[in-house]
Amino acid sequence: MQGTALTLVEGIDFANTRIMRWIAIAVLVSIAAAGCKENGPTAPGRASQVIVAFGDSLTSGPGLRPDETYPALLQKRIAGEGRDYRVVNAGVTGDTSSDGLARFDAALAPGTEIVILAIGGNDGLRKVPIATVERNISTMIERAQARGVDVLLCQMEAPPLGGLSYTLEFHRIFTRLAERHHVPLVPFFLLGIFGNNELDLNDTLHPNAAGHKVIADAIWPHLRPML
Repeated sequence: MQGTALTLVEGIDFANTRIMRWIAIAVLVSIAAAGCKENGPTAPGRASQVIVAFGDSLTSGPGLRPDETYPALLQKRIAGEGRDYRVVNAGVTGDTSSDGLARFDAALAPGTEIVILAIGGNDGLRKVPIATVERNISTMIERAQARGVDVLLCQMEAPPLGGLSYTLEFHRIFTRLAERHHVPLVPFFLLGIFGNNELDLNDTLHPNAAGHKVIADAIWPHLRPML
């Protein structure tokens, strides 16, 4: 699958920066979908309040040390303010929203106060039906809220491999869910990363350590008021 994705890249007019960015995202998600699920969620510690960063490879951080991922960087910012939270990295490489839904309840460990929900990119590449993606993510939000857990939803996008109509409808999933469930929405945090060799891993096109700092910077203004 990785070879197929790279072939797609070679056939693109690289003078078009916007297309480059979308294809980079497509390659990222295809590699994540093909990858083994070796990056399991990190078990929470004994802190009285827990924040669960729930997602796929964009959260688990393949190729990075645990302390370089955006959940760990958010942990440092929170600790720097003297707040008693532990951020748990519950990202699993390759997960779709259906995979995430199957493990979601178990990921919300006792003491969970907030869940950062950043999942759906793999669905977008596989052209999973819009209704399925929306239902899965909506169910996760509902289950969290039923347990008194606040949700911070992260916008995901679908590369235009499934047609413009699918890409637009996929985008609207997240704005609808944020409005329906009254949850804050983090704008898509990958657009400034891919196509930038200083922010992605050249071998896999996942964000590198510097890229995860960009993701943490994007999430922090929305997370901080929730603490």
